[in-house]
Amino acid sequence: MKEKHIAYKRAVNYYETDRMGIVHHSNYIRYFEEARLLMLQELVMDYAQMEKMGIIIPVTFAECQYLLPLRFGDEIIIDTYMTKYDGIKMEVDYRIYRKDSDVLCTTGRTGHCFLDEDLKPIRMKRKFPELYGKLKNLIEHVEKETK
Repeated sequence: MKEKHIAYKRAVNYYETDRMGIVHHSNYIRYFEEARLLMLQELVMDYAQMEKMGIIIPVTFAECQYLLPLRFGDEIIIDTYMTKYDGIKMEVDYRIYRKDSDVLCTTGRTGHCFLDEDLKPIRMKRKFPELYGKLKNLIEHVEKETK
């Protein structure tokens, strides 16, 4: 089994900041998406490939706690890992740190479900057992590591 999480690294762009020079709150959700797509690509399967299989994974909720502001030029690391998965829904947690100091700046969580192209729920275990197994193995690994 590969690692249980992904550490996504990026720099804060100028256009992502507001007049105060702080990352605008809406950009954190974009950061989460970038990190989540990398997590899926590295640990499970590329999202574009999932879409070709007829799977879409919409966001059902998003939470973000802003602990310390991020600014233009900050190098950040977004630790991303799945915390819940039942074959129909999943939840992904995020922790954003400043790379130079390992200071926790932001935490977040997103919820998702697995739908077909007609927006009907997919039972992954039945329709895509191999993919279901990869996702299930990932969450079981996380659960064992956090107990």
